[in-house]
Amino acid sequence: MSSSRGWVGSIVLVAIVLLLGGSLAAWKYTSLRKEAASSANQPEPIESVTAAVATKRDYNPTTTSVGTVLALRSITLRNELAGTVHQARLVPGQVVEAGALLVALDVSVEQAELEAEQAQAALAQTTLNRVQTLGQDRAVSQQEIDQALAQRDVALAQIARTRAIIARKTIRAPFRARMGISDVHEGQYLKEGDLLTTLQGVDEALHVDFTVAQVVAAGLKVGDSVAIVAAGDGVGDAPIPARIVAIDARVDPAETTPHEEHLLERLTMLENTLARLAERLGLAQTGLADRILRVVTRVGLPARCPTLDPEQIRLLMSTDKKKAQGRLKFALPKQVGEVVWGLDVADALLRQVLKEACAP
Repeated sequence: MSSSRGWVGSIVLVAIVLLLGGSLAAWKYTSLRKEAASSANQPEPIESVTAAVATKRDYNPTTTSVGTVLALRSITLRNELAGTVHQARLVPGQVVEAGALLVALDVSVEQAELEAEQAQAALAQTTLNRVQTLGQDRAVSQQEIDQALAQRDVALAQIARTRAIIARKTIRAPFRARMGISDVHEGQYLKEGDLLTTLQGVDEALHVDFTVAQVVAAGLKVGDSVAIVAAGDGVGDAPIPARIVAIDARVDPAETTPHEEHLLERLTMLENTLARLAERLGLAQTGLADRILRVVTRVGLPARCPTLDPEQIRLLMSTDKKKAQGRLKFALPKQVGEVVWGLDVADALLRQVLKEACAP
């Protein structure tokens, strides 16, 4: 009797679940039909369209680059002669005009020598005048006149030399410029060639040195317009119009710069050489070097390095730090991502593979 009651309860429970599921399905179906009917009566949505007249404009691709501002004239100021600082007018950050006194070394000794030389020159001039007067009366020979003239000229030359020394010990600004940091003070003794300060020219124009990618550099030419935005605290600073006045000769539209190209040549040639050595030694499967070569060629890198001498490369490799007991040890690829360290390679095999890698 209890078993029959259990079966009856299970059947009733299943029936109730089926009844509820059917009711939910019917309700969902009815709601979907109502939604479809209501959407069918809705008007078609209106889309707004804006019309504009097409005009022809020149398209100029742009790029950005971070550059360095350089003054048109920039020098490092040093003293030509040794001496003690008598005056120092070096104020960091100050703008000085051309010809302004910056540093004056003590010239008291030279000034005394100049006065003595001026007196000597005056005496030589007086002697010359007297000898020339006597020469008109044929009281002296022509040789004496020439000697007096020479002594006068020597005295004048000595004056000019002393004045030049005084001028070299007086350092003035060669152009309008802003002074840099300085550590020169009055009474300080300066050796010949000591650093005084730096001068950055203050002009209406300036240079901005910037570098761009090879693809961009290939399309640049002298005279192209650029816009310079100075880095500052403000946001949205107005760009300053400028133009390209020179392009570095190291930029080559057909290649990378020389430094980059040489580096790429050496790296790609090295990977290819190591892979070929691994194949010859039976460490790597045949085709690994060709696989690397295809990848290098596909990305546009140089696959060979005909500009290098194979024997020179071998000699340079012998000085590598990876040596043990006087022999060079190699790290050769077994497969992509796996390298075996500490392997020996015969010189004859190394020469042959390097010769193949450097062949044109």
